[in-house]
Amino acid sequence: MKVEVTKEAYKKLKKHFPWIYKNEIVNIPQCDKGSITDLYYNGEYLATGFLNPKSKISARVLTFEKINIDKEFFEDKIKKAIQKRNFATTNSYRLIHSEADYLPGLIVDKYGDNLVVSFTTAGMDNYKGIIIEILIDLLNPKGIYEKGDNIRAKEGLEVISQVLWGVVDDEFIIEENSKKFKTNLKESQKTGFFLDQRKNRKIVGKYGNKRTLDLFANAGGFGIYANAEYTKFVEISALACSQIEKNCELNNLKNYEIEKMDVFKFLEKETKTYDLIIIDPPAFAKNKKARSGAIKGWKYLIINSLKLLENGGYLALFSCSHSITSKDLLDLALSSSIIDKSNLEVIEFLKQDIDHPYVLNIPNSLYLTGVLLRKWK
Repeated sequence: MKVEVTKEAYKKLKKHFPWIYKNEIVNIPQCDKGSITDLYYNGEYLATGFLNPKSKISARVLTFEKINIDKEFFEDKIKKAIQKRNFATTNSYRLIHSEADYLPGLIVDKYGDNLVVSFTTAGMDNYKGIIIEILIDLLNPKGIYEKGDNIRAKEGLEVISQVLWGVVDDEFIIEENSKKFKTNLKESQKTGFFLDQRKNRKIVGKYGNKRTLDLFANAGGFGIYANAEYTKFVEISALACSQIEKNCELNNLKNYEIEKMDVFKFLEKETKTYDLIIIDPPAFAKNKKARSGAIKGWKYLIINSLKLLENGGYLALFSCSHSITSKDLLDLALSSSIIDKSNLEVIEFLKQDIDHPYVLNIPNSLYLTGVLLRKWK
């Protein structure tokens, strides 16, 4: 099947950007969602990918070469993705990262002998059986679990979580950089754990010393890495709070408190001071429309955290939304420091770990950005 794209799409495809929106396709044919299609402009072949008339992102590129999309194609792509990953410091990491490995809509995370997978595009879902066969042949896992993702609904797919093959551990202990984290592979957020923050946990943890405040703590990773004399975790989810408790015990953290509370309300009442504060919220802005509200939320968090941060203390900020960039974080930190009458020194720029690749021709693949700052008065 051939599809003609607009001049705007032609320019994007020439730069190897892999998404084409509905309004960038001249005429969308009637077809099954996730059908294989060739993309053309004025008779020139540009790329081959999935076509889904039901999705706002109607075409997703698999390859810029005119080749067959078959089992051999997927096996080659999956082998290349696996070969790029080599982690001696952990038993858990991402094997396949969707568009960044030119497998749009396929996420595969490895937890020891368990694989947790997500199929978030209709096209990739059509090849689910073939992909599972390839993963079994290449990796011989104990079990494969499919984690449902709400993005599937935008593709016209049912959101479902299920064991696809073998037996999957309910609970698994992640080991990274001599730290341990217990996770429930079937019930936890994402595919089981925030693997993308692995490198950042180690970097930020080096600056923990006396008193650490871990906001939006989730499983408690940053606070546990800091291993301070005293640590406070703030998290609204009861499940996450129970995970923090288990993880503190696993890592022999002695002096800590866990507050099950909304972070914004916590900052209204807190009076203790800290020498390391981590702000790692869920995505406030999942699209540009939500950006304004996200900026206001971030401003509140930074201003009120600076009030609790000791002179010479460190503040780590993380955004997991492409709509809130590292420049936004720096601008917000600057304006907040003026209100706080303090100066902020940039210590580290941070991003997702390398098993979640950032590919230059896919700007959206840089989705996790962060900055570590030091406060001086």
